Amino acid sequence: MSRVPKLALQAVAIAVVASMIALLGWRVVTHDRAQGIADAIAAGKTPAAPDFDLPLLDGTGRVVLSSLRGKAVVLNFWASWCLPCKDEAPRLQAAWEKWRDRGVVFVGVDAQDFRGDAKRFVARYRLTYPIVHDGRGSTLGRFGVSGFPETWFVDREGRLVGARIQGPVSARELDDNIRLALGDAS
Repeated sequence: MSRVPKLALQAVAIAVVASMIALLGWRVVTHDRAQGIADAIAAGKTPAAPDFDLPLLDGTGRVVLSSLRGKAVVLNFWASWCLPCKDEAPRLQAAWEKWRDRGVVFVGVDAQDFRGDAKRFVARYRLTYPIVHDGRGSTLGRFGVSGFPETWFVDREGRLVGARIQGPVSARELDDNIRLALGDAS
């Protein structure tokens, strides 16, 4: 092998290794930050909810989380291929219908999913609350989402409150955490 191709291959190998190290470093930093949010919630603290700006699944606009200040927000991360998400969907819709006139907004975050599959899921379960599409899952790391479904609660000031629900959320968990997000101690 001549000297020029050999140097080129070495340069490519070094670039690949450097990229892998950079990717690992980025993953450690973002995972630690997201884990910090989850740990803060578990310790009863109320960190600011990571903001996002995502398109609505139906293509009619966008949702910017910080624009919902003044309302309590239920964030539910899901995907159409998630079996527990199918069990949970009717419960979320019922809670949305119960709470929507009391200053509560539900936002479904469809992530790591195909838009067409998500639209069929929404139609099948007759979901009427806002659903955003995060196809690549850009929001997952910021919230420390480790699986689907996962539900978070945001108070009127934009802080994460209550419990982080990993797995299907129950009607009681929804009601209790929505009350916390509204600032209602009853």
